[in-house]
Amino acid sequence: MQQTAQPSPEIKQDKSRVLSGIFGFDTFRPGQEEVIDCLLDGDNALVVMPTGAGKSLCFQVPALARGGLSVVVSPLVALMQDQVTALRLAGVAAKTINSSRSREQNVEAWRSVQAGECRLLYMAPERLMTERMITALQRIPLSFLIVDEAHCISQWGPSFRPEYADLKRLGELFPGVPLAAFTATADEMTRAEIVEKLFAGQARSFIAGFDRPNIRLSVEMKRDLKRQALSFVKSQDGAPGIVYCLSRAKTERTAQHLNDNGILALPYHAGMDKRERDENQNRFMTEDGMVMVATIAFGMGIDKPDLRFVLHTDLPGNIEAYYQELGRAGRDGQPAQAHMLYGLDDIRMRRMFIEEDEGAEDRKRRDHKRLDALLGYCESPVCRRGALLAYFGETLDNCGNCDVCLDPMETADGTEAGQKVLSAVSRTGQIFGAAHIIDVLSGSLTEKVEKFSHDALPTFGVGGEFSKAEWRSLIRQLVAGGFLAIDIEGHGGLRLGEKGGALLKGEVDFTYRPDRVRPRAGKEKKKTATAATATRVIEDLSAPDAQLLTRLKALRSDLAKQKGVPAFVIFHDKSLIDMARRRPASQADFAHVHGVGEAKLEAFSEAFLSVISEVGE
Repeated sequence: MQQTAQPSPEIKQDKSRVLSGIFGFDTFRPGQEEVIDCLLDGDNALVVMPTGAGKSLCFQVPALARGGLSVVVSPLVALMQDQVTALRLAGVAAKTINSSRSREQNVEAWRSVQAGECRLLYMAPERLMTERMITALQRIPLSFLIVDEAHCISQWGPSFRPEYADLKRLGELFPGVPLAAFTATADEMTRAEIVEKLFAGQARSFIAGFDRPNIRLSVEMKRDLKRQALSFVKSQDGAPGIVYCLSRAKTERTAQHLNDNGILALPYHAGMDKRERDENQNRFMTEDGMVMVATIAFGMGIDKPDLRFVLHTDLPGNIEAYYQELGRAGRDGQPAQAHMLYGLDDIRMRRMFIEEDEGAEDRKRRDHKRLDALLGYCESPVCRRGALLAYFGETLDNCGNCDVCLDPMETADGTEAGQKVLSAVSRTGQIFGAAHIIDVLSGSLTEKVEKFSHDALPTFGVGGEFSKAEWRSLIRQLVAGGFLAIDIEGHGGLRLGEKGGALLKGEVDFTYRPDRVRPRAGKEKKKTATAATATRVIEDLSAPDAQLLTRLKALRSDLAKQKGVPAFVIFHDKSLIDMARRRPASQADFAHVHGVGEAKLEAFSEAFLSVISEVGE
């Protein structure tokens, strides 16, 4: 029968020793200590924390304080390898067993587990939930079982990663072992599903909030996608970031277009050769100023704190997916941007994907509702962050750091115009797409209009007050508002939505936002968030300290290349900034730098102290 390692009486004191001695931090961040105490008390926990809030320490600290072996379930190899590399540099006996490693490497890792030398073992659910691995682990006293990126249990489910659904057996397979699940993205429905599936209803929940105030949010309607994407990326002045595209072909085209225009951009998608994909990922993680153009196959578990932007060139699948993806920017707490380009065709594509999925009808209805919430965010005439947080049950009136707050949008009464659109859709049989409806409203005598005699309709030519681009904007907003619906089975034709009849009868009003054109790069007005909302981790450095910081970053880059690891694994920027300010002169001084634990003190203090000494006061 499975036995759990019992905590020592001093275990609550051990957590602080682990925090400072191994990770080099003086205090816990808000919310961390409560989770750690819960696990050390032997209780199950569901933890929802924003990206960058320190989720990993919430399970790493109790695992190391308690001792024994803890198993971490992680969905992606990149996530496992980065965390294991960082832990090993901090002096922690961490291992991973996964498909990217050779059989010899995996056997060596398992021998370390059997010998009692390993403290944290990272595995994908596919590897963990094999009968052979389960049987082997049942012979070893486990301290904790950790499920990272736990939203996969609900978000992807059996259609994508069936082993994630199979994790519900962990409680019965390892009775008495505390189980914890961590995610940055879970609305109330998703949280309830995780607690029911993974914990059989028995878990304490810790919700640390969803706001990422340092990330500026903005949405722009698609007009000239290539120009808009290039303009936005150029406005980032060579900063690293991610550009998300819906298809593999678009990923390749966009990366090439950026490179042709002087941007260091790399493609990443599942159709690429694995070696090329891994090489591009490694370059992105270790070299400065790289832009990764990727499908959603890239990103989860990519711990690159200095990403300054995330650009979506297509509408994400739902509001939870969007929150997860935009959260990869600004993990260091410094200002970052999340910008989205979207249009009417994006809505059609996303509706189609939901309907073509093999899931149950109830799940499809939920997925449509989640997409509705994202459309509400895109079309929001008031604070965009407020619309995003409202989905997760939080309230915010005015964030001061989104495009709507920084440059408030005008709204107009579109009731009459909306009725014209709905009438044209109804009178043409609710089978035609937006282009044809716009031709009818504009009075364009096209071949299709003549073929179906739609020039004889009362609505033909009644829309001369708007351009075709303006009518397309109105139709997009009518669809997003539920007045119109896209008939997926009818090849994308428009039909009256749930609220369409009421608008036609004049029982409800329709308010719309005239779309604005984003200025080209170089002409855009500089806007800064208010001090209250644009969270910054540091104040500006003095000129000499900034020069020293540049030298320290260069040393960190050299060390990272020597070891073949991302630069932040050596030290985060916050540690280097603290060094530049403190200017430690000895190992004893260096030990007090933020993020310097015992192992990093021994491994890196001499090199960094040498640079600090060379620069002088």
